Amino acid sequence: MNTGIVRRLLLGAALAIPMLGGAAVAQADGERFVFVSHAPDSDSWWNVIKNALKDSEKDFGVTVEYRNPPTGDLADMARIIEQATATKPAGIIATIADIGVLKGPLQAAMAKGIPVITVNSGTAAESKEIGALMHIGQPEYDAGKGAGERAKAAGVTKFLCVNHYITNNASVERCQGYADGLGVKLGDQMIDSGMDPTDVYNRVKAYLTAHPDTDGILTLGPNSADPVIKLLNDTKSASKYKSFITFDLDSDISKAIKDGVVESAIDQQPYLQGYLGVAFLVKYVRLGIIPANNVNTGPGFVTKANIALVEKYAGEYR
Repeated sequence: MNTGIVRRLLLGAALAIPMLGGAAVAQADGERFVFVSHAPDSDSWWNVIKNALKDSEKDFGVTVEYRNPPTGDLADMARIIEQATATKPAGIIATIADIGVLKGPLQAAMAKGIPVITVNSGTAAESKEIGALMHIGQPEYDAGKGAGERAKAAGVTKFLCVNHYITNNASVERCQGYADGLGVKLGDQMIDSGMDPTDVYNRVKAYLTAHPDTDGILTLGPNSADPVIKLLNDTKSASKYKSFITFDLDSDISKAIKDGVVESAIDQQPYLQGYLGVAFLVKYVRLGIIPANNVNTGPGFVTKANIALVEKYAGEYR
């Protein structure tokens, strides 16, 4: 994977966006955009998106400020959006971790003439409800359902969904989709693990001890996957589970796939979420053009068969 080639292709794609009705805005450069995520400082998964934002700055001659609530508090995120709006950026890119909390601040930004694109967390329907230009991300329910269908094919009948961000509707959609793909009720098979690695480890251990018939595991990202991988390695129990699937990638997950501990990882290509969010806003504010549809960046499944193609860039571009 040559990242320079990928970026040139994306740059060309952005230039080739079909024109919508209305006059184009005059060409400019040096614009400032703000990217607001819901992620706490401790979540290293967002480093990939930060890398994408840095690349977009260089490629388009703009400034992109990444802002987030240090502890993941969504009320704090709403305030960050309000503060960003007050600085009058050329555009805002934001996640929809909770539409009830974030809809008002995002609509207030648009009311002041600031274009908004939503990415990553949230759904296309929520983005439309807010009135954003478009949504770039992964259909979370569909991704979960795809994982559930893989687990069903492996013979899973009882599962655990380890939800490290249960207040985020998208995370629940992942678990519900998995249950539906498996053809069973979600019920109490989803737990609130929290984000602290020790808490995740202990809560999962307690659940698996109390439910020894569990034969499938779904984790929703490195925050929950890494402690579970450690637990299964510590207890030498990985072979007990017919399917262990996780969302997203990092070095621990990549190794676990190669070792056969994790069956597959669902890749939503976060680099594209960051880079395309900026690319589309740049072309919108400069030329008045934007894709007519949302962009799905996932799901794709990374397995032992194709891990060699992506692990080199895990945590950086993948």
